[in-house]
Amino acid sequence: MRSLDGDVDLSGLGDAHQELRDPRVMRALAHPVRLALIDALTLDGELTATQAAEVVGESPANCSFHFRQLAKYGFVEEAGGGTGRQRPWRLKTLAVTLNIEEASETAAAIAGRELLAMFQEQTIARLRNWMASQSLFPKRWRKAYQAKRAIWWVTPEELEQLGEEIQVLVMRYSDRLQDPSSRPEGALPVEFLAFAYPLRPPAGQPAANTTRKRRRNRQP
Repeated sequence: MRSLDGDVDLSGLGDAHQELRDPRVMRALAHPVRLALIDALTLDGELTATQAAEVVGESPANCSFHFRQLAKYGFVEEAGGGTGRQRPWRLKTLAVTLNIEEASETAAAIAGRELLAMFQEQTIARLRNWMASQSLFPKRWRKAYQAKRAIWWVTPEELEQLGEEIQVLVMRYSDRLQDPSSRPEGALPVEFLAFAYPLRPPAGQPAANTTRKRRRNRQP
């Protein structure tokens, strides 16, 4: 499942796209086990609670509970067959969009920021895991690994346009998530991560130096 913050055209996904506005739904999703279960279903297609427990490192009972909670809010659904913890589950929502006013203090905005922060933290954790374990991968995959950084001077409109162009590239292989037969031999699941943000505020607005604040807080 993709987490997208902003105005992105996902109309082609139909009911598989969910726009999050209700803070209760956002808070229900903002749980590390539930996000881990969604990641597992994204990679494996269908899983029972027992199978998911082996993937995410939780008990089958705990996975079964969180699957039911995710189903309650429309993120997963039963795939049919099996009973109890042997029931297979699959994703119902393939993408979510958060259209919130970041600067506001409404319940939805606060819940949305917390959800985005958790998504980002888990994504960075997976990147660190790759960095720590890349020696276990074949040389060809280590060579194919991508890490790019650039600094531009752009307007908000240009940055939005860049994001839309990147989204088109990212969606190029999206059909392979749901159709294993379309995956070429040797393909592995690869996560693409992109952040683009201003390094300085507009002229006349104060900058928040969080790094300096953290250092001061560490002093005895």
